[in-house]
Amino acid sequence: MKSPFVIRTFRVLGLFAAMTLAVTLPAFAQKSYRVQDSWKVGGEGGWDYLTADSAANRLYITHGGRVEVLDATTGKSIGAITGLKGTHGVALDDARKYGYISDGGANAVVVFDRSSLQTVTSIPAGTNPDGIVYEPVTKTVWAFNGRSSNVTVIDTAAQKVIATVPLPGKPEFPVADGKGFIFDNIEDKSEIVRLDAKDPKVTATWSVSPCESPSGLAIDRAGRRLFAVCDEKKMAVVDADTGKVIATPAIGNGPDAAAYDPKTNLAFSSNGEGTVTIVDASTSDYKVLQNLATQQGARTMALDRTTGKIYVVTAQFGPRPAATAANPRPRPAIVPDTFAVIVAGND
Repeated sequence: MKSPFVIRTFRVLGLFAAMTLAVTLPAFAQKSYRVQDSWKVGGEGGWDYLTADSAANRLYITHGGRVEVLDATTGKSIGAITGLKGTHGVALDDARKYGYISDGGANAVVVFDRSSLQTVTSIPAGTNPDGIVYEPVTKTVWAFNGRSSNVTVIDTAAQKVIATVPLPGKPEFPVADGKGFIFDNIEDKSEIVRLDAKDPKVTATWSVSPCESPSGLAIDRAGRRLFAVCDEKKMAVVDADTGKVIATPAIGNGPDAAAYDPKTNLAFSSNGEGTVTIVDASTSDYKVLQNLATQQGARTMALDRTTGKIYVVTAQFGPRPAATAANPRPRPAIVPDTFAVIVAGND
C-alpha cells in the first residue's frame, strides 16, 4: 500500500501530465485540412474578396459587376447584388441589416439590404475603394481607396461620409480589433497603419520588414496579433500593440488573403500558386502545419468561424498574352463559365 505522500506525488504528476497534454494537444491533435467540395458559380469576369456571414450561413463573393450570394453549406445561389461596376469587398454591420460593397469601378460604397439583397443607396468614396471593414464600437464602415491613398469613413446610422483620412501609401486589406482601432496594410510601403475609429486618424505606422508588399491581413483579437501575408513567401506575425514583427513563417507564392480562427489558434494564407498555408499560432515558433493544395489562382479566401471551413475561389485560365511595353505583366484570360468555389475543412 502506497503512503499518502506517494499517492499525492502521483496525483500531482498526473495532474501535471494532464495539463501538459491539454496545452500541447491542439497542435498535435489538429486534423489535416482537405478539400471537401467544389461549387461551380460560372459567369464571366474577375473576382476579389469573399465574406462569410456565419450567423446567416451565407457566403458573399465579389465577382466583376455583381456580388454572388451563396448558401454556405450547399453552395446553392441565394441571389446576387447586381448593377455594379467593379466590386472588391463586402462588409456586414452587426445589426444583421445592411451590407456594404466597395464598388471600385464606381468610386462608391453600395449599401444593400441583407434580407432582400436590394440596393439601398450608393455613397461616394475615394478613387477605387478596395478593402472594406465594419468597425463595431463606432458603428462605422471604412472603405480603403487604392488609388487615392485614403480611407472613406461612413456613419451607418446616417449612411453618409463623416471623414476622409489620408494614408501614407496604397492601402490593402483592413481589420478591426473590436476595441475602436483599425489596422490596414500599406502595400507599396511594406507597412501597417493603425487608425483610431473614435477620432478618425492614423495613430501609428509600423514597418513589417522583411515582409514585402503586404496584402491580406487577419487579426487575433484576444492574443493581440496581426497576420500580414506578403510577397517573397512570408507571413508577418505582428504585435498589435507595439507593431513589432515577432515571426515570419514561410507561406506559398502569390498570397492575397489571410484568416485567423480563434477556436483552433490557426492562421491561414491563401496563395495564388494554388495552396493554403496553415500556421499554428498557439506557440511562439508559429510552425507551418500544412500546405493544402487547392487550385491555381485561388488567392482570396473567407473563413466561417462557426464551422471552421475555409472558402477560396478561382477559375480556369487561358494562355497568357505576350508582354508589351504598356503591359509588361499581362494576366492570362479567364475561361468563361469556369468560376468556382473550393471548400476545405478538417472535419
